[in-house]
Amino acid sequence: MNLIELVKARYSCRNYQPTSVEQEKLNYVMECVRYAPSAVNKQPWLFHIVSNEDEKARLQQCYNRDWFKTAPMYVIASILHDEEWVRSDGKHHGDIDIAIAVEHLCLAATEQGLATCWVCNFDANLCKELFGLSENEEPAVIIPLGYAADEMKPKSRKPIDEIVK
Repeated sequence: MNLIELVKARYSCRNYQPTSVEQEKLNYVMECVRYAPSAVNKQPWLFHIVSNEDEKARLQQCYNRDWFKTAPMYVIASILHDEEWVRSDGKHHGDIDIAIAVEHLCLAATEQGLATCWVCNFDANLCKELFGLSENEEPAVIIPLGYAADEMKPKSRKPIDEIVK
């Protein structure tokens, strides 16, 4: 699959099969994440794999949606604020860096036949508390990861001339 086919195949899955993700596929996906670029190559991130039932139940308290509970595993993507690059005008780049790495995760998962969804509307403070994250660590996004039990719906996209000038 070439890149445009891969990008078109990736979608926000909201229903997962109970099938576990094979360790080899998870390793491949996380290796792709490891190679994501970041500002000044700081790599200011930490990824927590959540796959046992106790951890999954704790994480589901942070985003209580029925569809979310169907995922067999999750990845919590965190920004390490004491490691992020800060531009001379004070702009912090941790949010940008984590977004690049997470999209590497989503595209690699798609290539492996897995499905994902960006979840940003969760209780980050509760997540931090329940998982004992350090003061400098901000959970930025949760990615459910597994095999899709739904199908991709057609994506609406703006015409190219509306986004390129």
